[in-house]
Amino acid sequence: MAQREDIDIVITWVDGDDPAHRAKRAAWGGGGGHQQRDDIDGEVRFSSLGEIFYAVGSLLRFAPWLRTIWIITDNQRPAGLHEWVERHFPEATTRIEIVDHRVIFEGHEEVLPTFNSITIESMMWRIPGLAEHYLYSNDDIFLTAPVEPSVWFREGRPVLYGERMSTLVGRLLRRLKPKKGGRRPFGHKDPMVNAAQMVGSGHFWVWPHAPLALRRSWHEEFFARHPEWLEANIAHRFRHPSQFSYAEPFYIDGVRKGDVVVENPRGLTLFLKPRAGRKGYMERKLREAEGNPRLQFCCINSLSEADPEEQEMFHKWASERIGVTH
Repeated sequence: MAQREDIDIVITWVDGDDPAHRAKRAAWGGGGGHQQRDDIDGEVRFSSLGEIFYAVGSLLRFAPWLRTIWIITDNQRPAGLHEWVERHFPEATTRIEIVDHRVIFEGHEEVLPTFNSITIESMMWRIPGLAEHYLYSNDDIFLTAPVEPSVWFREGRPVLYGERMSTLVGRLLRRLKPKKGGRRPFGHKDPMVNAAQMVGSGHFWVWPHAPLALRRSWHEEFFARHPEWLEANIAHRFRHPSQFSYAEPFYIDGVRKGDVVVENPRGLTLFLKPRAGRKGYMERKLREAEGNPRLQFCCINSLSEADPEEQEMFHKWASERIGVTH
């Protein structure tokens, strides 16, 4: 059974406003010379408005049993995070470690630099010292209530908060997507569908924007058997329609073998996707959140797209929910 000190979490983070990172993206064809695409290389994919503070703060507040918080970056560090943690969580025992892309891509440096979350997550199992049982999350996901290790691991079995879907239906829905700029956007389910097709599964698992429970040795063994799949998935510096979800084959295999527990995610997650001009959106969604006693996870997608007053409303709510200042 996974003990409290045996569970880590890995968070991917980038400060897209950093001039050096912005120049690096432009040098490798991200934006700049062509119209940016929000699902591939648009600025919104790299923006950072302090979400990482809520992600880390919520883990220290609501999951203090975590052993290590690993933050994967590209030669960056979240400015002020260390001091902020010391101020708000002086008694915290969870370690916070920064891991550079060069560490997890050792031996595959030819694909660097990369600006692709799918590429990066495909290599996170290579973090030196990563626990066998770990969670994968993003910097825009945070906890909203206290959780126990059994939320994600039960007698060593990872818990998947997801719903089963036909691969054929997933492919059909992808073909029915309206085109934008002459192409169909590459969305949340598409890498899952690709993974199901790759391993020959007639179904796949769809999960919300929440931390995923994973097992390090599974991916080590999986990619040792299929190195060509790993090479193909990390070859793209920006998101590409051919890429597959790193977690999907693990869940397909684990559920089939009875090694993964499946739970219905409905009512447990809050997904926020504000946009400029959507007056009243944030207030309505946060009111719903406060009225939901089952809520455990929140994802704030594209906060930079919200109007300033909507951003401030979110910051206030998240800070109060976690018990910190922003």
